[in-house]
Amino acid sequence: MKILILLSSLSFLLLSNSDCKKRKANGNPIGNELTVSNETYKGRLEIAGICKNYTISLLEGKIDTSRIESSWKNDADQKTYLNVFRLGNPCTLPDTIKQGNEFYFTIDTSKQNDCIVCMAYYPTPVKSLNIKVVKK
Repeated sequence: MKILILLSSLSFLLLSNSDCKKRKANGNPIGNELTVSNETYKGRLEIAGICKNYTISLLEGKIDTSRIESSWKNDADQKTYLNVFRLGNPCTLPDTIKQGNEFYFTIDTSKQNDCIVCMAYYPTPVKSLNIKVVKK
């Protein structure tokens, strides 16, 4: 009986993981992909919420305003943040970056490493970006 439960759990995980991978047609990404950008931006980790629910503010650089929230109110602390986004690839943010730290980044459209994060909720902006932290 234990073996049957283990096998069914394993097959569920394998099927779930296959659905998370981005598919490509003719070598081009499908879906709501960002344009590749080599431009460097400066940001600050405003909120390091539970389960990698990260909110980042844009401090320097110009990102298409349709990609970020010009103003967002955090329901947890009632504080309003300007020019923020949810981190779309939370497992790539270095552990050395803590809440309040400023850093430089580029928009990252490369294949993201899948990772597991817990499902606990902490408020974040609706709009998200995948980024890559860079040294400047």
